[in-house]
Amino acid sequence: MEYHKIEITSSNIMQGVSFLATVALLALASSFASAYDPSPLQDFCVAINDVKSAVFVNGKFCKDPTMVVANDFFFSGVSKPADTANKANKVGSNVTLVNVDILAGLNTLGISLARIDFEAYGLNPPHIHPRGTELLVVMEGTLLVGFVTSNPNKLFTKVLDKGDVFVFPIGLIHFQFNIGKTNAVAFASLNSQNPGLITIANAVFGSKPPINPDVLIKAFQLDKGVVEYLEKEFMSN
Repeated sequence: MEYHKIEITSSNIMQGVSFLATVALLALASSFASAYDPSPLQDFCVAINDVKSAVFVNGKFCKDPTMVVANDFFFSGVSKPADTANKANKVGSNVTLVNVDILAGLNTLGISLARIDFEAYGLNPPHIHPRGTELLVVMEGTLLVGFVTSNPNKLFTKVLDKGDVFVFPIGLIHFQFNIGKTNAVAFASLNSQNPGLITIANAVFGSKPPINPDVLIKAFQLDKGVVEYLEKEFMSN
């Protein structure tokens, strides 16, 4: 049997390191690519909680296709205005969200919908959707909308009238404010079956258990009394 001598040089080592780095980067890129809603591998995957007759797909089980009916793809809850005048509603807006938890047929389709009702001068307060870009269309009224970029925190803002459209990029803080004297209505589509919602003020001052007041005092440059008041207000909501 003939043996061949392999010479190990610094060039060989560098090539090996370069190859491993390339593989690592490709693996990382692949993990990022699969971090959002996946493309479906079937016509539909109606969500179901019955684990005995289902297949697990991205957080939801699939209903047996032979048992699927038209109502699995139907929801009529956005036909009527939501209540914005309730005394417990301090911002004057109400969001009717249609995600996979409401409409089972959305599972794996990468889309959801929201109706947003505003009373006069009502606000949909600054918030983010960690898993979805939002496309908003105004149906009635006049809205002041905007979003803030990551550092250095540039604000993009626009006044929208009936029929106008505005997009809020994924993960960025954004808001909608009814600047009219009458009620306003908007519809939003989001490119995730479950885009998530983090309302900034609620998350910061209303978390359970609460964030240490010393953290908030220093972060927001507020007096202790103001922080304690805000935590009391938001934790009671």
